[in-house]
Amino acid sequence: MAEPVTFPDPEVAHQVSEFLPDGLITAVAPHGLIERVNGRACQILGLPAADLVGRRLEEALPFVDASGEPWWPQASPWQGLAIRTGFREKVVLLPNGRDLLITARYLRPVARGPVVAVLVGVRSADGRRRAEAEQAALISTIAHELRSPLTGVKGFSATLLRRWDRFTDEQKRLMIETIEADADRVTRLITELLDVSRIDARRLTLHAREIDVAQLFGRHIERIVASGHAGTFATHVGVDTVWGDPDRIEQLLANVVDNALRHASSRVHLSSQPGPGGAVDLVVDDDGPGVPPERRELVFGKFWHGRAPGSTGLGLYIVRGLAEAHGGTVVIQEAPLGGARVRVRLPSHEDH
Repeated sequence: MAEPVTFPDPEVAHQVSEFLPDGLITAVAPHGLIERVNGRACQILGLPAADLVGRRLEEALPFVDASGEPWWPQASPWQGLAIRTGFREKVVLLPNGRDLLITARYLRPVARGPVVAVLVGVRSADGRRRAEAEQAALISTIAHELRSPLTGVKGFSATLLRRWDRFTDEQKRLMIETIEADADRVTRLITELLDVSRIDARRLTLHAREIDVAQLFGRHIERIVASGHAGTFATHVGVDTVWGDPDRIEQLLANVVDNALRHASSRVHLSSQPGPGGAVDLVVDDDGPGVPPERRELVFGKFWHGRAPGSTGLGLYIVRGLAEAHGGTVVIQEAPLGGARVRVRLPSHEDH
């Protein structure tokens, strides 16, 4: 036989409920009248306790679901199945259209016995709405970033198919190069989105080994020069090797360097410096406008866009994720060149 449930003193329980961050409403059998309401519930519902206490739960809180159907007959706290103990968080609406998040617990002194009280937890849906708005903005940003290059691919490829004979070889080459660049942009965005999902899920796989810093910097300088960037690019190797996954460190540095190139006026400087405890700092400086101190954390957010065009807004978010996956850190400081300094600190071999 199931042990009977012992409930705390109602007055003590009500006093404790005033310290809860969510609203709490208590209705008791046999008529389902509301007996107690904490202050937070009154704030969320926008009703004084006097308008609620002593009324039937279904009448005082006439919740409806998304389709407009009354909620309480579905929840059925008093006449429902004897095995029901309540319900998990649900979205319901008040008659004025305001949405709330509610949970409930049905108190039965004896298992499968009658319900003697119903505890209804009430929470504002504002936080969920903000999260949904942020998710909608994220989807909109992704759609925009994908649509722009795909529009170019579609336009140039359709033009070439319809009017191939009208263009010179040079014009055709230009269009095909543009298609290739736009396709690369789509591929890069999809790759970045996949990396973001792996970072968020903490599923990045690393195969760390010793990396030659001079060769690492050299490859990026060659890439910059080959892409036609005008300006002065310099390196200084203060530490010869760094420990990490070669592919991920390449990706990390590429994102930092590309970010510097977008904002630099004419100079970008790459260096490696000894850090505390055997750590190695990979440092990228530029002579651009820099980043104000109050924005130096914001730039590591998803889809953060500065003033410079041509960015997906994911680069520095991925940089931080890759650095932290290696057990390191990344910060933005003021560069001696006058712009921004991105300092990536990677731990020593022994720390891995």
